[in-house]
Amino acid sequence: MDNLTFRYRVILVEGLQITHQTSQLTFIFLLIAYVFIIVSNIGILIQISAEKRLHQPMHILFCHLPVSDVIGATVLIPCLLKDLLTDPSERYITYVECVFQAFFVHLYGTTSHTILMIGLSVRLSHCKSFISNHFCDNASLFKLSCENTVINNVYGLTFTVVLLTSSLGWVLMTYLKIAMVCLKSRNKATNSKAIKTCSTHLIVYVILFISGFVPIFLHRFSEYAENRKFGSVMFHVIPPGVNPIIYGLQVKEIRQRMLKLCRNSSF
Repeated sequence: MDNLTFRYRVILVEGLQITHQTSQLTFIFLLIAYVFIIVSNIGILIQISAEKRLHQPMHILFCHLPVSDVIGATVLIPCLLKDLLTDPSERYITYVECVFQAFFVHLYGTTSHTILMIGLSVRLSHCKSFISNHFCDNASLFKLSCENTVINNVYGLTFTVVLLTSSLGWVLMTYLKIAMVCLKSRNKATNSKAIKTCSTHLIVYVILFISGFVPIFLHRFSEYAENRKFGSVMFHVIPPGVNPIIYGLQVKEIRQRMLKLCRNSSF
């Protein structure tokens, strides 16, 4: 099949294989989670923008996290909500829309090598029009091809291993240096603040690491397809929902500002 012609065709997305009763509960859960993610993350951005005391390098860096979380949640959850209200036989998506979704899914997860990884999949000709997944990612794209996809698999897995290994290595090295400084320092207040900040970051990192690695690993085992789907949904729900709670409440200025707004709104 001609690849240029295929790009304007529509693809059937398998979606989540759940019962009608479960789909209603899943819809309500994802809708509430999405509203919370958007409100909480945008709320933190507004707080940092509106409060001059928060215009500091540390807090400016925090702006990247809510922006990334909003992108990660928006690229998946609205489409998933629409599919839950649509008959499984009518869950269509165009190939171009599929490529864009795959790009932003991986952009959220890695923010690098995304163009090259998606480009390797787009170069392939395609002979299938069904995606055995509930959204489009890189693996879903190259599985549409009947060509040899060894290069795509090798690059995807190699990039994942390198990314996770280097990320884990840098985190361990950073925490080791912080621990050495804390051991040498006799300032209890400084040590306490360092431990509090590091534990917060470590919790977020572990959540992101586990929820991101599970769906990537299970993509290679078709018998765990439903587990993979559940894991990938959680990757776009748990970190964006937990991050504003952990980071927002951990930063004293943001916490005080939010408590002040809550008191004013109660009167």
